[in-house]
Amino acid sequence: MKKNITLLIGVFLLTISFGFGQAKKPTLMVVPSDVWCNQNGYMLAYNNQGTIVKVPDYKRAFQENAEVLQVISQINGIMADRGFPLKNMESAIKTLESNAAEDNMRASKDTGSGVSESPIDALKKVAKADIIMQLTWTINRTGPKKSITFNLQGLDAYTDKQVATATGTGAPSFSAEVPVLLSEAVLSHMDNFTGSLQTHFDDMFQNGREIIVRIQKWDDWDGDLETEYGDEELGVVIEDWLAENTVKGRFNTTDMTEDMALFEQVRIPLFNDKGRAIDARRFVKGLSKKLKSEPYSIPNKLVMKGLGRATIILGGK
Repeated sequence: MKKNITLLIGVFLLTISFGFGQAKKPTLMVVPSDVWCNQNGYMLAYNNQGTIVKVPDYKRAFQENAEVLQVISQINGIMADRGFPLKNMESAIKTLESNAAEDNMRASKDTGSGVSESPIDALKKVAKADIIMQLTWTINRTGPKKSITFNLQGLDAYTDKQVATATGTGAPSFSAEVPVLLSEAVLSHMDNFTGSLQTHFDDMFQNGREIIVRIQKWDDWDGDLETEYGDEELGVVIEDWLAENTVKGRFNTTDMTEDMALFEQVRIPLFNDKGRAIDARRFVKGLSKKLKSEPYSIPNKLVMKGLGRATIILGGK
């Protein structure tokens, strides 16, 4: 009898262990925060359709500040010990440079203009991480002792919403290096931090990843969202497609006029039937193809902004 009970308990525990072992975890990438980059002079400016925008210069930070590499490697190690897959930021930057060289040679067929994309959006697209871990750290000195204050934010790469946070100050030390001080300061907070990350990812796995979909039209197109196809207006056709293809039919129609529509909190699957990751572009591509096909035959252009915003412009490429 005891053997049977022991065997049953063993099987039960093995089943639990196997179940947790199979749980999918979010893919992460650790980056120095905008605040840290600005405080340490690692910023660059780019022209966003006539507006000068300042963004972190990650490449120069990695090349000129050895502390950045050491600190990020330390956080990477802590997360890897907890079973969270990581994207290497240095590798992502190198891939980004290669892509940028190709984009510089690419131009619009109609206007000759180049590709417009913010550096951080481009980095996210290359890394394809679920969560961006934004890290800020400050070294405090009191006489011969030094300590480190840190702020770690987990941001959803698609929506930029904060989904986890950890902040604190480590114990003072006479001789410890910055990466060691950071590790000691962070360790006591990591269980709650990773727990929040996993809860957010579990919600995405069950209820879908959140994106924004916008519908617009070119000025010279003679149709609009109130144009009827059969018994339905085009705007209703688009809503019906979203209801059929989103996870549990979850989305909000934030605004709709004859010329535009805005859908927020659009929940898309993380993976398709073959287990491949689905992003906003791949998901909205399905709607774009539907509108191009019969009976609608509407030429349209799909435009992406970051990982989580997709716009379909009706009436032409």
